[in-house]
Amino acid sequence: MGNIRQTYIKRVAIELVDKYPEQFNEDFDHNKKKVQELTDVSNSKMRNRIVGYLTTYRKKTDN
Repeated sequence: MGNIRQTYIKRVAIELVDKYPEQFNEDFDHNKKKVQELTDVSNSKMRNRIVGYLTTYRKKTDN
């Protein structure tokens, strides 16, 4: 079974993809650097969860 992510994580990830669609791709490490530049999330665990959902979301929307 998969993980259910918090609404905050989903909302932030989707807002970032909608606002900066050309900045993100399907690479986790690239997206991690971009999220660090574009947001002020200081907690690395929360940032990684946002990036993980963002990467999964990009893979789903590109297909």
